[in-house]
Amino acid sequence: MSMAAADTPQESGHRDGLPPGPRGQAMLVIILGLTLSVLDSTLVNLALPAMARELQASSAHTLWVVNAYQLASLVLLLPLAALGERVGYRRVYLTGMLVFSVASLAAVLATSLPTLVVARALQGMGAAGVMSTNAAMVRLVYPRAQLGRGMAINSLVVATASMAGPSVAAAILSVASWPWLFAANLPLGLFTLWLGRRALPFNPVSGAGRPRLALLDVLLNILMFSLIFLGGEQLGVRAGGADASLPSGWWLLGAGLLVGAWYVRRQWRLPAPLLPVDLLRIPVFALSMCGSVSAFCAQMLAYLSLPFLLLESRGMSPIEAGLLITAWPLATVLTAPVAGRLIGRYPDGLLGGIGMALFASGLWLLAAMPEGVSAAGMVWRMLLAGAGFALYQSPNNHTIVTSAPLARSGAAGGMLSSARLTGQTLGAVVLATIFTLTGGHGGHAETAALAVAGCFAAMAGVFSVLRVRRAPQAKH
Repeated sequence: MSMAAADTPQESGHRDGLPPGPRGQAMLVIILGLTLSVLDSTLVNLALPAMARELQASSAHTLWVVNAYQLASLVLLLPLAALGERVGYRRVYLTGMLVFSVASLAAVLATSLPTLVVARALQGMGAAGVMSTNAAMVRLVYPRAQLGRGMAINSLVVATASMAGPSVAAAILSVASWPWLFAANLPLGLFTLWLGRRALPFNPVSGAGRPRLALLDVLLNILMFSLIFLGGEQLGVRAGGADASLPSGWWLLGAGLLVGAWYVRRQWRLPAPLLPVDLLRIPVFALSMCGSVSAFCAQMLAYLSLPFLLLESRGMSPIEAGLLITAWPLATVLTAPVAGRLIGRYPDGLLGGIGMALFASGLWLLAAMPEGVSAAGMVWRMLLAGAGFALYQSPNNHTIVTSAPLARSGAAGGMLSSARLTGQTLGAVVLATIFTLTGGHGGHAETAALAVAGCFAAMAGVFSVLRVRRAPQAKH
């Protein structure tokens, strides 16, 4: 990935964050970049049927408009985080934003499915540049005493943008055709680039004392995550049925785990490995990562099973189901700022444990809903789940970022995003297994999925509480 701006490395004058004015401008850049990156992962879902018709492609092939973006983002998160540690987070961030914007224009102009898929893959590569350095940039922008607020804003943006995709897409598609979904990225992308060059801080780079990134390690990283993603996607897409191709999904997952074992063995003794196994040796970091994967697995299980439960089992209309599910992100939006203010006053592990207890309770209560439950009865359960997840995510992300040495902030941020995508992929695999074992939809499978999601949330809570006795090893 080429550099977007001719930045000259400078000794950062912001060892404890930026002053309030410049901090606000830098955070605006970070918020806009993260919003565009996360939003575009779900933005095109509603437009897939129209794309298939206009581009004369099958529904199965059109799914790659979504998959190409997600896969390209996942496989490049850690390599670009490592690159940010060597050449500067600012450069990688701005380059990612430039690639994302150019790829958005390419998607607008695409006249065939292959060209659109390539454009979406390039968009995903650009988004990886933004997401891989995002947490490290927040750590540079905020003073140590206020970093919890910055991480809460980050968590709020991720939660809101990931749920807002269908609503934003519906608003655009109600007045314009699908290319405008990508055209809308251009003004915001260009503005983010312009303001980012002016507002984002430099960080001292440590490339001189580090070995160059080994091509084999980058390829192993790409291969491992690709195989795991493709296996999870294949199982998740075919979750409901007796499909003869299901075993190939398990083969892909198995191959990904084998490649991962070789990859970890190569990385284990390196001083600054591409796959941050050095950070996983920090107990607080490892517990936080395990909790994050478990929490996002639970979240994905709920996100995928709730529409089936409400639409097919309870017979609701899409509008009714959509309005009910909106209570979840609404609770997250309202709770995230509160969680940010609590960080530093109470241990992150305690806050996360309480959050996951609420989240698990909400999921189990959703699983136990009686047939004749009212809309209000559904809403308060979803509010409980959404609030619990928000109370967990911000403190957990704060621990992940601050328990790593400052020079490894990029790796910590890359792992933070990788945990989210890995947990979501695991959630799809678990849901596929549940649907296969229970014979598909009809209410029982969805209820079982919500109950299992509650178990994963409880597991994340245990990981979080285990951190209370271990003081965070933050190094600045």
